Amino acid sequence: MRLLQDKVIFITGGSRGIGREIALKFAADGARIVIAAKTSDPHTSLPGTIHTVADEIRRAGGEALPLQVDVRNTDAVKDAIETAVKTFGGLDILVNNASAISPTGLLDTSPQRYDLLQSINTRGTYLCSHYAIPHLRASKNPHVLTLSPPISTGTKWYGTYAAYAISKYGMTMCTLGVAEEFRPDSIAANSLWPRTMIATDAVRVHYEDEYRRSRHPAIMADAAYLIVTKDSRTFSGNSLIDEDFLRDEGFSDFSHYAIDPCVELAADILID
Repeated sequence: MRLLQDKVIFITGGSRGIGREIALKFAADGARIVIAAKTSDPHTSLPGTIHTVADEIRRAGGEALPLQVDVRNTDAVKDAIETAVKTFGGLDILVNNASAISPTGLLDTSPQRYDLLQSINTRGTYLCSHYAIPHLRASKNPHVLTLSPPISTGTKWYGTYAAYAISKYGMTMCTLGVAEEFRPDSIAANSLWPRTMIATDAVRVHYEDEYRRSRHPAIMADAAYLIVTKDSRTFSGNSLIDEDFLRDEGFSDFSHYAIDPCVELAADILID
């Protein structure tokens, strides 16, 4: 059964990495996918644009609408969501994937960098949710999925990557807020985060030594699919770890996700 057939899905930051992998997973189920990301023209060092991913989505069996969107821009987000609704006739799922990373301590993170992290991560998630929710109310099984970690009550990550941790935990706070406020509307909101490093360009740049010890983004896409196909009336307000969630769903063998099955996996950051 194709549970996402003709569902309209708005994915931010989907021109590469985990967002792209989620888009292709959903496309194989016949979804209509809006790729909302900044990269419209080829990057000098990073692969993928909204247009190349749109082509991949179509080849995978889905419909695609590539839109160049900076989630810091209020008007751009509002217009993109309205365009998605006009093009596909509605909105069923929002995936808040766009994110900036800065694994640096307080004194090594400039105020300008702090503002960038907050504006893309926490504010971008809030902004997309703000404009998507009125349309999600009309869906039969509406979901908001945000790629962010469970909120830590310890001090480790605040004392290691203060600015980045604040911005990512802020995304999860958005999840909890949406889940509670819009429970009467049956709009589900959940967060998802990896147990291990995921082989993305961000990991390659910031954690080069850990890349071989990472998992393929497919593990996040598989988890995302199972989350957004659950009943939105009953599955909401969760902060999920990919491996733990998939185990609960009956998965037991994760070896095929490893980039190099012969090395020990590297734990991801921001989870205790």
